[in-house]
Amino acid sequence: MAEPGIHFLDAHGPEGVRLYAIGDVHGRLDLLAAMHQRIESELQWKPVPDWRIIHLGDYVDRGPDSRGVIDFLIEARERDPRNLMIAGNHDVGFLDFLRTPDPEGLFMRYGGVQTAESYGISLTADASWFGKPETLRRGHAALLEAMPQSHVDFLRSLPFSVTSGDFFFCHAGIRPGIPFDKQNPQDLIWIRDVFHDHTGLFPKIVVHGHTPVAEAEVMANRVNVDTLAWQSGMLTALVVDGADKRILEISIK
Repeated sequence: MAEPGIHFLDAHGPEGVRLYAIGDVHGRLDLLAAMHQRIESELQWKPVPDWRIIHLGDYVDRGPDSRGVIDFLIEARERDPRNLMIAGNHDVGFLDFLRTPDPEGLFMRYGGVQTAESYGISLTADASWFGKPETLRRGHAALLEAMPQSHVDFLRSLPFSVTSGDFFFCHAGIRPGIPFDKQNPQDLIWIRDVFHDHTGLFPKIVVHGHTPVAEAEVMANRVNVDTLAWQSGMLTALVVDGADKRILEISIK
């Protein structure tokens, strides 16, 4: 028998644990640091027995400081393991490029040039790459040399989902009809329409990013907190405190 669905309004976080789920960062270290500062202030002003900060993936590409974002997240996790990070498609795409420098892959086509720049490496995504594999190999080798092993290890360590209370956290969404523990990782970091178009309730509320929206999208069965931070200057989080749910926004233009 299928597990009964739950509506967002009825969903609860775990007893005594406040959850913060932060949307796609994409190299905006300024916004990520400001969000953490805001959360730290909240936890001091209104303390709770326990908490989790869940980062929903896409830490790299497009924005100006992917390296700084990874440094920040590594330090946050080492300081307190209640800082949780899951994988996004761009994080996996970065690893794919490090293994095989594909000029037509996600990394080179969608913001990896900015990621490389944050490590002091100049790449180009224009037509000069095509037909010049040696040029691409040199750029790839330089990036591998410039990138700390701790950053590679961090990206490889990322799980594809986190579950807490009545909430399931992943980067992109889930495939309807498939149990959470049987979801394909490719769906968890890439899925869009078949998930967005599904109006039925899931056994848990799916909290995700991946698909940019102008403001947080709160639906009966899911919450999207990707507000295109790298371009809009607004980073968004869902806060769950027992039965209380709210949206937290940080803006830096």
